[in-house]
Amino acid sequence: MNFDYLWHGFAVALTGQNLLIGFIGCFIGTMVGALPAIGPINGIALLMPIAYSMGLPAESTMILLAAVYCGAEYGGRISSILLNVPGDAGAVMTAMDGYPMARQGRAGEALALSGVSSFVGGIIGSIGLALFAPMLSGLAIGFGPAEYFVLMIFAFATLGSMVGSQPAKTLIGCVLGLMLATVGLDATSGAYRFTFNEPELGDGIEFVVLVIGLFSISEAMIILEHQGRGVTVIRELGRMTARWADLVKCTGATIRGSLIGFIVGVLPGTGASVSSAVSYTTEKRISDTEGTFGKGDVRGLAAPEAANNATAAGAFVPMLTLGVPGSGTTAVMLGALMLYNIQPGPMLLAERPEVVGGLIASLFVGNIILLALNLPLVNIFARVLTVPNWLLVPGILVLSIVGVYSTHASVFSIFLMLGIGFMGWLLRKAGFDMAPIILGFVLGRVMEVNLRNALAISGGDISILFSSTISIVLWCMAAAVAILPLLLARRARKLKAATLSQ
Repeated sequence: MNFDYLWHGFAVALTGQNLLIGFIGCFIGTMVGALPAIGPINGIALLMPIAYSMGLPAESTMILLAAVYCGAEYGGRISSILLNVPGDAGAVMTAMDGYPMARQGRAGEALALSGVSSFVGGIIGSIGLALFAPMLSGLAIGFGPAEYFVLMIFAFATLGSMVGSQPAKTLIGCVLGLMLATVGLDATSGAYRFTFNEPELGDGIEFVVLVIGLFSISEAMIILEHQGRGVTVIRELGRMTARWADLVKCTGATIRGSLIGFIVGVLPGTGASVSSAVSYTTEKRISDTEGTFGKGDVRGLAAPEAANNATAAGAFVPMLTLGVPGSGTTAVMLGALMLYNIQPGPMLLAERPEVVGGLIASLFVGNIILLALNLPLVNIFARVLTVPNWLLVPGILVLSIVGVYSTHASVFSIFLMLGIGFMGWLLRKAGFDMAPIILGFVLGRVMEVNLRNALAISGGDISILFSSTISIVLWCMAAAVAILPLLLARRARKLKAATLSQ
């Protein structure tokens, strides 16, 4: 296997500028992750237009966004352990044993142990990414417009697992994203679609405007809506290093959580919330012989923390090699590549090895930076939790407006962002997830272009979509992903009914 791209990536990632960018991204990501309900998507959405308007090269921007992503996975544990309030969905399981440890006066130990477990998970996930990226990119030669179209179908089929028990709302969100992707000039016919005679919409809705509106603006409104709810931070952190006996005890849990997290992360449409839950329940079945899980067991803390960070690395595998986002966060990063006119997919490694290699190498470097940051600076990061809403919400709004205006220099874009943010707030109140909308928007444009190109090649014959082995395999995978959860749910209902009838 040829790892020349990776050595070239380390040369990119270890330059002075990119090391500084990685450090800043790790620091910001940790603080963003520590704030309950903010999460990595909002941090990336706010920084992406700023990085682009500063004229940073594509590889530096991706290093920054990847550092924020991984840093947020680290930071999410701080509020989970100290407040019993997960920083994001992936940190829910961390609170199961982390918060009981904090109440026992072991908050510092819990934070240090989770930092070490996160580091191991991040490194194992990065190794897996470095191994799998060139393997999947080797399939590039077999992909044409028809295969890319079917690949997008497969990506949409996986969306059902992203939001769990609400497939109808997932489908509606996906359709909304597809509809938004059709706004603007049709490149084939030259007709303007859904612009309502507004010249600013001629080029379509800009990705930065959509993602900041849906995530950051709606999040600010959610925070304002719930500003009356207060929690108390646990101030007594106790010992600030992990005990050697606990590290040894957690070795198996950490490795198992890392492997589970990476595997789950590779599957498009899943995420840290799924991997942390799977790793925690698996570890509980294996190790909880004395009924200590949920009462401050260090293994119950280590397993989901390792899984979270391994998942972050695993989610880059489908994004970089297939152009299919592995999570909502990587969907935003996929859009960042498109800002630089870089087409993600099987040819990305061959065409832009410095981007792929630099990003993967930065994950190794970033995890080392995060470990060095998190162990001595826990007290500082814990104080982020005390930022009042009257300061947090205006800060989000100012960064959002500056980010959009610096990218597009358009007042219309600011008003459009605010309007999208209001609609996003209404959708979130109705129980919709924003990730399917972003995925529908990002993948919809690629899907339409490749479908038209495929039909142009075949003279309008739709059979071209089923003519290659790769296409047939992808159709079968899409059908399996879409149907299998329904069959499993039906079987579970029958088993439950049979149990109740006995």
